[in-house]
Amino acid sequence: MIDALGYTFIQNALIAGILVSITAGIMGSLIVVNRMVFLTGGVAHSSYGGIGAAIYFGIPIFLGASIFAVASALLIAWFSIRHRERTDTFIGLVWSAGMAMGVIFTDLTPGYNSDLMSYLFGSILAVEKDDIVMMAILTVIVVLSVHIWYREILAVSYDREYASLRGIPDKKIYTAILVLASLTVVVAIKVVGLILVIALMSVPTYISERISGSLYSMMMLSALLSVLFTIGGLILSYRFDLTSGACIILLSTVAMALFTIAEKIFGKRGSSIS
Repeated sequence: MIDALGYTFIQNALIAGILVSITAGIMGSLIVVNRMVFLTGGVAHSSYGGIGAAIYFGIPIFLGASIFAVASALLIAWFSIRHRERTDTFIGLVWSAGMAMGVIFTDLTPGYNSDLMSYLFGSILAVEKDDIVMMAILTVIVVLSVHIWYREILAVSYDREYASLRGIPDKKIYTAILVLASLTVVVAIKVVGLILVIALMSVPTYISERISGSLYSMMMLSALLSVLFTIGGLILSYRFDLTSGACIILLSTVAMALFTIAEKIFGKRGSSIS
């Protein structure tokens, strides 16, 4: 693997993997504590419609997917705030409609024969410098946003009614978290694809949540674990000539299983996240 670092595409893959892992670790922690995993899954799959539209209209894939993802996030946030009891039905509709639109747009594109599997399961080795720039910008935005509004995010994440009474704009912060999560999903498409992106954002978070004493430490540990799983998955995929995205998720899943077994044997450490 060390010899492979001389190749530009391997260097790009490592940089992209680290950037996405940091963002996914932070946003994954927020979507878990805010119980947004299913919401984010709906946004992730609806963005496939943006991929199809981008292919059809000849615009950058990242732009098309981002527009669809953000629009879906705003729509889901609006609906979930006002009709919480029917949210699961609405998310299922957005989820399936987005996927269907992506397929139809691709079918309508004359002469398009590209393998869409790269969008479903990731193609981190195909990351280009423009992709890395987008990932770096999003990483900076996420880190700065969480740093500046940490107390507000913490309050909204654990007690929205209390946050509202304190004058914190809980609905706006809730929506902002979902929008940032949707953009994280878009940039993670290149790493693990739409099918596996939610696992990247939730598996490391599960482990870090069990051993962290605060939301801040949970986000930092989750980001670190995501980086380790991503690098480890890349090494496995290079060594055995396997799909990188699947290796990353499989490695993280095995780590979670081993952690769970160890927790059962040695006992669970109680955590009080704040």
